[in-house]
Amino acid sequence: MKQKFIAASVQMVSGCGVEANLAKADQLLAEASARGASLAVLPEYFCLMGAKETDKVAVREAYGDGPIQQALAGMARRHGLWLLGGTVPLACEEPGKVLNSSLLYNPQGEVAARYDKIHLFGFTGQGESYCESNTIQAGVTPTKADTPLADIAFGICYDLRFPELFRMLAPFDLLILPAAFTATTGEAHWEPLLRARAIENQCYLIASAQGGRHENGRQTHGHSMIIDPWGRILAELPGGEGVITAKIDPELTHSVRDRLPALAHRVIR
Repeated sequence: MKQKFIAASVQMVSGCGVEANLAKADQLLAEASARGASLAVLPEYFCLMGAKETDKVAVREAYGDGPIQQALAGMARRHGLWLLGGTVPLACEEPGKVLNSSLLYNPQGEVAARYDKIHLFGFTGQGESYCESNTIQAGVTPTKADTPLADIAFGICYDLRFPELFRMLAPFDLLILPAAFTATTGEAHWEPLLRARAIENQCYLIASAQGGRHENGRQTHGHSMIIDPWGRILAELPGGEGVITAKIDPELTHSVRDRLPALAHRVIR
């Protein structure tokens, strides 16, 4: 059985400047480390919420190289953290698009896992319109990683609405979900979907969100959360920038699964 550890969810209100966003992330990760975290999660688009959707294409990086990835590796080393670098715009074969990718770094600053967002958000209503497929190439591979801390499954934002993605990966100890949920959809669906994913997979869940009014005018929902395998919210940050922490206890996971062996009772796989 793996050991207990402290996890941190970092919430940001990222702006249109990459350097400023990286500096803010570094500051918040220093706080997470000072609070005893062994693992910290940054939100989706932590490095850039551009004035227009194509701005992320302009700063895309080849996998394994570039200032954003170098900064994340340095933060992981400097703060001694397992670090999920929110999402990074990585180069892909489609012109004018990027892969929206989560990179997990170990405390030595090495990439231990990569997940490319599979489900791309589209929404029109209440004066808003989003179509991620205009600038993002969808990933194809569900991903989890066995680390010394936990067996970790990955999702990004809109993936939350597709439970079959995580069923393909079950069982796992921890689901990590960086996000930039809109205020409109977040108010209606964010909390119930997060708690459902934790309950049905009998796992801990760390959701790190964007949380406020951005420089580009976009309003994101916030409410970063850490949830236990019984669906209880252990920590939450409603809005603004900051850090929340909670203990990840594998004994609780085993207790929940022993008392209610729902994963073992699955018939349709």
